[in-house]
Amino acid sequence: MIEFPIYSAHGRSLKRSVLEYTTGGKIGVGTDHRVVVSALNDVSFTAEHGEHIGLIGHNGAGKSTLLRAVAGVYEPMAGTISVCGHVGSLIDLTLGMDMEANGYENIRIRCLLLGLTPQEIDAHIDDIADVTELGDFLAMPVRTYSSGMMLRLAFAISTSITPDILLMDEWIGTGDASFVKKAQARLEGLLGRTGILFIASHSEEIIRDNCTRAMWFEKGAIRSDGNPADVWREYHTWSTRDHG
Repeated sequence: MIEFPIYSAHGRSLKRSVLEYTTGGKIGVGTDHRVVVSALNDVSFTAEHGEHIGLIGHNGAGKSTLLRAVAGVYEPMAGTISVCGHVGSLIDLTLGMDMEANGYENIRIRCLLLGLTPQEIDAHIDDIADVTELGDFLAMPVRTYSSGMMLRLAFAISTSITPDILLMDEWIGTGDASFVKKAQARLEGLLGRTGILFIASHSEEIIRDNCTRAMWFEKGAIRSDGNPADVWREYHTWSTRDHG
């Protein structure tokens, strides 16, 4: 169970009612009169090596919370999370970037944060630089980069290692056409080497094409778990019939 307390809001009954209707998490009042959002509740599952698991559901249903729980960002209020192996995240690609440092320096900083040794960084740096296609810009401060250039650098770094468990919040598909094509190929290669994948997405195509299993989240709980096509069909039928 993962809950988020909201202080100084217990008297706002109308606001609480609206939030409960429009968000995925269940909202209640704690014993100390705090408003509490239950982001995940009674979620239990096991992921095996080789599984690519798609997380589906509307915004606020609990998908991103689960990813952050697996990453160790959120601690459960009750229950346990057991993770075996190195976890890699493509949730926040620019985490740890130093805007005043240049591209090469950021490669080294980010790779150190990812757990690589200086020797391993030396072995990866040419490949990362090639993927970015930034050339001489890698010697310039990152603060001078456009958002697209920043994405190239962050993506190249984040996909330079192969984790045992990979976390993704939506598929990466921004940038110009040539970079998107290269990024898709690099990402597909990474997925092929990754032991377990968790990807949250609103795209049926991404879930069907890249996942061996899907979990549908609703109000912080798993409503369905199984074959991606079957789970997506259930979710689509429910959303169009009852909430379309």
